[in-house]
Amino acid sequence: MFNHGTQTEEEGSALPLSLQLHSLSWLPCSTGVVGGVEVGLCIAPPTFPHSFTLCVVGVHNFASSGPITIKQFERHGSSESSHSNSADQLRKWRPSSQSATSDTWAFKEYGLEYGIVIDSGSSRSSVYLYEWPGEKQNETGVVTEILNCRVDGDGISEMKVDPQKDEKSWTAFRKCMAQITVAIPAEKHKTTPLFLGATAGMRLLHQLDEQRSNEILASLRTYLSSLPFDFHNASIIAGQEEGLYGWITVNYLMGNFLEKNLWNTYVQPEGAKTVGSMDLGGASTQIAFAVQDDLEGPDYMPIKLYGYPYNVYTHSFLCYGKNEAEKRVLDKIVQESRDPAYILNPCYPEGFNITVKASSIYETQCIEKPANYNPDQDLFMVGAPDSDKCRSLVKSIFDFKTCSSAHCSFNGVEQPPVTGEFMAYAGFFYVKRALHLNGSVDFDQFQSLVREFCHTNWTELREEKKWISERYLKSYCQGAHYIFTLLADGYKFDKETWKGISFQKEVKDTSVGWSLGYMLTLTIVMVVIVFIFLIRTCY
Repeated sequence: MFNHGTQTEEEGSALPLSLQLHSLSWLPCSTGVVGGVEVGLCIAPPTFPHSFTLCVVGVHNFASSGPITIKQFERHGSSESSHSNSADQLRKWRPSSQSATSDTWAFKEYGLEYGIVIDSGSSRSSVYLYEWPGEKQNETGVVTEILNCRVDGDGISEMKVDPQKDEKSWTAFRKCMAQITVAIPAEKHKTTPLFLGATAGMRLLHQLDEQRSNEILASLRTYLSSLPFDFHNASIIAGQEEGLYGWITVNYLMGNFLEKNLWNTYVQPEGAKTVGSMDLGGASTQIAFAVQDDLEGPDYMPIKLYGYPYNVYTHSFLCYGKNEAEKRVLDKIVQESRDPAYILNPCYPEGFNITVKASSIYETQCIEKPANYNPDQDLFMVGAPDSDKCRSLVKSIFDFKTCSSAHCSFNGVEQPPVTGEFMAYAGFFYVKRALHLNGSVDFDQFQSLVREFCHTNWTELREEKKWISERYLKSYCQGAHYIFTLLADGYKFDKETWKGISFQKEVKDTSVGWSLGYMLTLTIVMVVIVFIFLIRTCY
């Protein structure tokens, strides 16, 4: 009889599947994974060559004290060896008439599964559709991005302010979700999980205006739950999770977790090494890389993927995303200026000028408002390029002195020394593209290119960089100094370790970001849920 509770080692449930089946010497059995469930394929005696028994033995430490006979199946179609141990052979069988009850669907071929993740960042939202085979490789799904859709407009943290802008945002959301809906087979809609994860923009808004933050999420939950999918939640994810999921994405796409061998099965690559990841969003930045197993602390996260354990250092710096960093630099410039009607900005190109409201800089939790703050005050800024002064201003928003341990990045945060290869994506990539960097660029060359960019006048920049919106183009001098300062002075990349950094947006036509890593992690949980459901329906 099956025991619904978890069993102890003394009861024998910890025995490997192969050993449990081997004990049935009178019944030849083999193992496989079907629909994400580890099963034993037990062939009936030769006198009954056209039938077999399916035994659910255990998944994820849930196991019985022995094989459990769930259904008896008959084979239909051409005859092959009844002792085949390939899980693929199981698909050629169907329930016998004696056992064709309402729950036999649980053992059909699952085919492809789908999942949707909405990445709601500080500046925009993107919807990603993933698919993976029903079978898992060493307990984790092999996930592929098949579609992504950028939601037009600002990030969700700008909602609940201007009703007209909100309506445009909802229209853009509906447009993207319509594309996603069409791409998923109708019969899979109800079983396709849908998640929305809000990142640093909403983390900041939650600190500034918790009520508005909650109202935005409530509206999103109402809308997303009306869709034909298995909506789970719309929530704000922690910065540390964002960094970890980004690291998982990078290494999955680089093939550092799995590779196909000659037998077309997935195994861990020989001598596999992982790559560190660095993400630069609008409101926060994350770094993550694998470290020794014995390192412990609040920034170390142990995780198991594809059957192998990893210890990952990951830290997220709120208020150090590219947009918030620029606001902090602008604050420094404004505070140093004597006349708000004419402010010289050493990070803006010559020939450029702009008038902005004070609220565009100071309405954030990342900056302390001046004593005489007036949100409607006009600030007129004029480009007065000075690369050295711009870099000095950028460095001033960091604290490189405070450190209570042997190694720190900045602001007193402990960080092990960086080694090996790293992939820098999101905002890092866009700065690299704006500088027109091709291939790898060394430490000194990067600084030289930044200086050259900063001293190019506005007319030439607009002519050379027509593909970049002026909204962003004006800020790339400051942005380039910022990422160099973050990498060199913050994370402590030197001339040698800098060579291991690659700046990328995609790998193998798949976007680099936290959402894929999140979906990969989610598939580990989903197989446990499926297993529990199968046991309940078959008991």
